[in-house]
Order: sequence, then structure tokens, then C-alpha cells
Amino acid sequence: MALPTIHAYPLPQADELPAARGPWRPDAARVALLVHDMQQYFLAAFAPDASPLAPAVANIERLLVQCRARGIPVFYTAQRGQQDRRDRGLQADLWGPGMSATAAHETILDAVAPAAGDHVLVKHRYSAFQRSNLQTLMRSRGRDQLLVTGVYAHIGCTATVLEAFQHDIEAFIAADAVADFSRDDHDMAMRWIARTCGVPMTTAQLLEALA
Repeated sequence: MALPTIHAYPLPQADELPAARGPWRPDAARVALLVHDMQQYFLAAFAPDASPLAPAVANIERLLVQCRARGIPVFYTAQRGQQDRRDRGLQADLWGPGMSATAAHETILDAVAPAAGDHVLVKHRYSAFQRSNLQTLMRSRGRDQLLVTGVYAHIGCTATVLEAFQHDIEAFIAADAVADFSRDDHDMAMRWIARTCGVPMTTAQLLEALA
């Protein structure tokens, strides 16, 4: 039930991304950025200085700089440690008790940590929308697009993109600013999102679109 040890793998390049069915393009006046689950507990499974984590972190940093400079709302998800079994629900059956209530587990990675004006949401389930006010916060700011970064691509990131779609929020995933258990899982997530609910793009493509 513990998280796996994640071996190094290269992040996908632009020419490796699947074509999306959705025709959407990110718009700086409509989009919000989500930094998903970049807590030390989830990142401990990666080699910190290797791909996929190191370049994904660098790309999240680039997106944060651009979004903050453009006044684009930035949201974070972060779980709390020592979750009550009744609150953790079925996740406990798949992943065990989860993180402890310590800085070593709960802290968001310094390189991509929240800044003044960012919003940190308490994470309860795979999707960032579950039991949070993410949708309300986005709507109140006139935002109907969501750009997802973080970990893990095929679990919480994909669940969030799917739920955004079901709320009629156009969703994008930064294919080289997310990381996963393996390249196979990573590619599977990009293919599934492209076919059903969102648009995978590289950080360079997103920066150009938001400039």
C-alpha cells in the first residue's frame, strides 16, 4: 500500500504528446494554475535531482513566474497528516494511513512553495475539486480554464482534469510539469486526458500561449 520507488525517466517532448480532441487554448484572462500535491511525502519516492522530478519542478517554477506576473490565480492542493480513518475513506484501503502530521511530510517543496496571494486548498480525495471550494474560487475570479501541474499525473492530476471537464471548465495539463510512477503511467495519463477531457501541452507551449 506504500508509494513505490520511482525510477528515473525522461519527460515527454512536444512531438510525443497525443493530439487532443478538445479545441481549447489557454487564455491568460480565463485560466487558473493548480500546483497539485507537491508535498515532501509524495516527492520522497523520486530521486530529487533526476528526471522526471527535477525538470518538472523547474517547469512548474517557470509557470508560476509567468502566472503571477500576469495576475493569473494560483491554487495549491495539500493533504494534512494523521487523517482520521473516517475522513480518509477508501484511500486508506489502497494507500494505507498516508502522511504524518509533520513538516517532513506536509511541507510543499520550497522551489514551488506558495507566495502571498496564492490559495492553498486542503486535499481530501484524488480530485482537487472534491470537498474543496476550488470551483467557487475560480468562478468568483472569472476563471473557466484550469492548468494542472504536479504529482501524480495518472492519479490526482488526471482526476482533477476530468472533474474540471465535468464542471465545464476547460482543462490543460502541463505534460512536462507533472511527474508519475513511470513513463508508461505518464504517457497513459496524457493519452487518456487528450481523448476524453483535456489538452496536454508542454511548458514552452503554455508560456507562449499565456505571454
